[in-house]
Amino acid sequence: MDASLSGRPGLWRRFTAAYAQLLSAIVVFSVAILVVPVMLQIVSRYTNLIPSYIWTEELARFLFIWTVMIGAMLGVRHSAHFDVDLLPPLGARGDAFMRIVAKLGVLAIAIVFVTGGIEFTQFAWNRTSELAELPLWLIHVAWPIAGVSWIAFLGEQFADDLRVLFGKTISP
Repeated sequence: MDASLSGRPGLWRRFTAAYAQLLSAIVVFSVAILVVPVMLQIVSRYTNLIPSYIWTEELARFLFIWTVMIGAMLGVRHSAHFDVDLLPPLGARGDAFMRIVAKLGVLAIAIVFVTGGIEFTQFAWNRTSELAELPLWLIHVAWPIAGVSWIAFLGEQFADDLRVLFGKTISP
């Protein structure tokens, strides 16, 4: 019997749950760190207490990119980021079918993020940022990581929806 049908989460579901918890911790940490360069910019702009550090703008932008991408990964995990209810309830099977159709669109975007993101990262591989002199691939790699994460999270969602579509029950 499949572990997800017996009430025990399978290995893949435990992995994605742990990965989602890690992403949640990272996004909290990145938002907390993001406050520092932004506050430095604000204080230096409106007071003479500290000098104006030019690297803070670049660091804030890079942290913001990662924060948005991790937030998008978590949004896909929770079916909250790209899911909009437009149709009336169609019953369990009809709703499962419509979720599958909607998630195919998200899957297509995820594949674009992976393939395009790999090229994007390769383009930045030997480049550094102008102000903070950070390797740009550290920023660009957010796109393929987001795409792979979306595919991983979509995999378990497709499995759940297919079980419903074919009349099998899913334990919480």
